[in-house]
Amino acid sequence: MGEASQTLAQETTGKFLTLYRYLRQYGRQMHEEGISGRKIATLRYLSEAGPLPVGQLSTYLCISDSSTSALIDRLEEQGYATRTRSRADHRVVLVDVTPAGRELADRTPLGGIPLLREALRTLPEERLAVVHEAMAILVEILEMEDEC
Repeated sequence: MGEASQTLAQETTGKFLTLYRYLRQYGRQMHEEGISGRKIATLRYLSEAGPLPVGQLSTYLCISDSSTSALIDRLEEQGYATRTRSRADHRVVLVDVTPAGRELADRTPLGGIPLLREALRTLPEERLAVVHEAMAILVEILEMEDEC
């Protein structure tokens, strides 16, 4: 590896660490607020998209249905979300945000993964494709399974 490649690799690692530290800091900030970033992301999504089936929330959050159900349990206990059966199909459980959940989502600073989700939606397709490819390469380099 040449000197230019070593410098580029070091700078790339530095950018990754900056991103990692930012996400950890946002997570700590949300923990101090008494809520997780995942819960805020869920409340924001429900506020925007309306009542949703558990499976759609699972897909959005990139977690299993059982983890999503546990998350919804906690949001219900805190008074931030409700579950109801669909009138069209009683097998389907819909999750919705309560007024208290909407207020919490509105007053919580946008950051971390929720901010990333918002920002990625505004990128031109070419730039989004570059970010997507870079993330795929990182997943491959770190020998991780792509969970989504």
